[in-house]
Amino acid sequence: MRKTQSNNKFKTTNKMVKKQSVRKSAVKDFTVGFTNEVYKVIQVGRTFAMLTTQNQPITKLAGVSKQTMKKAMDEGKAIQGYVGKTGKISYKLVEMEEFKKHSATISDEACDSVSEAFETHDALKEFIHTKGKDLKPNGLFIEELKWKYLLRSAVRGKNILMTGPTGCGKTLAAQSLVKSLKRPDYYFNLGATQDARATLIGNTHFNKENGTFFSESAFVKAIKTPNAIILLDELSRAHPEAANILMTVLDAGQRYLRLDEAEGSPIIKVASGVTFIATANVGGEYTATRVMDRALMDRFVQIEMDLLDKEGELALLKFKFPEADEYSLNALAEIADTTRQLIKTDASKISTIVSTRVNVEAAGLIYDGFTLFEAANIAILPYFSNDGGLDSERVFMTQLLQKYIKSDDESKLFNEVKDDEATDDETIVW
Repeated sequence: MRKTQSNNKFKTTNKMVKKQSVRKSAVKDFTVGFTNEVYKVIQVGRTFAMLTTQNQPITKLAGVSKQTMKKAMDEGKAIQGYVGKTGKISYKLVEMEEFKKHSATISDEACDSVSEAFETHDALKEFIHTKGKDLKPNGLFIEELKWKYLLRSAVRGKNILMTGPTGCGKTLAAQSLVKSLKRPDYYFNLGATQDARATLIGNTHFNKENGTFFSESAFVKAIKTPNAIILLDELSRAHPEAANILMTVLDAGQRYLRLDEAEGSPIIKVASGVTFIATANVGGEYTATRVMDRALMDRFVQIEMDLLDKEGELALLKFKFPEADEYSLNALAEIADTTRQLIKTDASKISTIVSTRVNVEAAGLIYDGFTLFEAANIAILPYFSNDGGLDSERVFMTQLLQKYIKSDDESKLFNEVKDDEATDDETIVW
């Protein structure tokens, strides 16, 4: 009996030793201290999520509460895993440098690009103020100061809003920047669609083979492309929902897009070096535009594009059509400049101007053999109202154009009436 009890006691003791041995060996499999598991907290609406060092978003993690995430966000810190003496993993707040240290480096798309990785601040300034001059295309007529500001904003990764009258070259300036820097580029005309979610996020589809599935938009691909320049044309004509979607994308402290149409509502981070350039028409003349949200506009630096003066307009027309009749091109430049000066006065007889885009079209007609009168009649006069008879904008513009019609030109806007033959009853004859 005693022998049996002794044997049982030995077996129990032996089991305890084995358990302790296993426990000790298990502990040895852990290294006490911080792990490579580091997260950056981001805000998603009214809640929080975390980004892994592989740029993948997660919304839940055992051992990390929403309060911990909020505290990390408020203090600008990251969350890192920590192995204790027992092998249990907990999570502690650490400096954001730890996240940056462990983050996966995103490889840039291969492209023959101007390098914006300036070693010194002096190198950056030299690029903007000296080398940048050579990057401006000959066909882009923009003030040197504004071109330098456009370059500086792009290399600094700013969101850029180009404003100004229609036809003044906003889109052309943005496209010229893309060509000059030779970076990947994407174009989205926000005024051409009323389905903002489909354009910016994507669509949910269904077919018999795959069932319901989500197809991400081209915009999602664009924001995932490092160093891309993304042109958001006609932002002032976009559906209001587009502004709500773009808020987090354009915010310097967030820079993400939530695909709430996709399963799990994943979060897509804007890739490094991405620059957004938007164009907008601002003013009461543009009746189809929408009032832009101030919070959205504050996410941009603004560059106001000016209409060209007479000399600049003529230089542009001659650059585009060097073989066209110079007299006619000069007439178009002077007519356009006259409308731009008149519109600034309180007693203007016209309500709109001749834009550069319209003038380029008229100059193209002259290059193709149309007379000045024919080109103006087709390309310019339709923009001016015919209401009001002899006091209409159309008649005023026709009279302005008459000054430039050569006497030997067979195309007459008005039948000539000599001063000594005129009477009070005589009127202009078309």
